[in-house]
Amino acid sequence: MKVLVVEDDDGVANAVVGALGAHGHLTERLTRGEDALTRHHDADLVLLDLGLPDVDGLEVLRKLRRVATTPVIVLTARGDERSVVRGLHLGADDYLVKPVRLAELLARIHAVTRRARPAEEHAVVRVRDVEIDLDARRVTTDDAEIELTAKEFDILAVLARNHGVAVSRQRLLDEVWGDAYLAVSRSLDVHLTGLRAKLGRPGLVATIRGFGFRLEG
Repeated sequence: MKVLVVEDDDGVANAVVGALGAHGHLTERLTRGEDALTRHHDADLVLLDLGLPDVDGLEVLRKLRRVATTPVIVLTARGDERSVVRGLHLGADDYLVKPVRLAELLARIHAVTRRARPAEEHAVVRVRDVEIDLDARRVTTDDAEIELTAKEFDILAVLARNHGVAVSRQRLLDEVWGDAYLAVSRSLDVHLTGLRAKLGRPGLVATIRGFGFRLEG
């Protein structure tokens, strides 16, 4: 997923960009609101500060909503009720007040993008000769169904939704187990071994050394 981070505070921006990168997201950081209005087209999500140097972030949000439906999460130090209400009324999908815990930010991003792309939950992803029905939770190949455990399918589903993109171990643990800090990393390896064996296609689930995994094809 490509995230546009519109934030003029270097410390906040560096922390957010680093956390997103660790979860396999691509980021572009901007410091000016006017730049966000011309660079949002390729973004899957916009993280928007309100205290920008050139134009108020609420005005950026208002203009953005005239031309795009891209999910927007406001991330700002402005926590007064009037600003929160106005931001949500102008079309923000979520509103977070700094300082925010990075784990919470990542969870909010996941929730917003999941709601914004409901059709993705009903998609059928085909990789080589393997068909992955995300809604029916079925995996078939050569007209035969491959029986996966719930966790094996959940892992494959995350990789399928990000087909061709590297997904970090931490993100897989977050999305499949709900919390990377509570999940046992070894469990991921065990389930991946079982998934690969059942798929029977070497290289289909590729390991990205030191980072995570990618569904090839």
